[in-house]
Amino acid sequence: MDKRLLEILHCPVTHKRLGMAKPAILHAVNTAIAAGGLCNRDGQVLSEPLAEALLTDDGKVLYPVADGIPVLLEGESVNMEQLA
Repeated sequence: MDKRLLEILHCPVTHKRLGMAKPAILHAVNTAIAAGGLCNRDGQVLSEPLAEALLTDDGKVLYPVADGIPVLLEGESVNMEQLA
């Protein structure tokens, strides 16, 4: 993802800064998806692994990136407390 874009992106809900999710976070998220235990905020169970994602700087909200495009819709976001 373009570094300049990352500098201006913020969570539309909390207004926290967003950064690329680290590989360890993506692995944990994808493991939860494979187990069928991860839902987005709209309540849909995620079924496809994420190749990329954006994470708020406090680590609480994750947004998928589809084909290099951030999906910054509240309903598509994932509450990371599900992984705790």
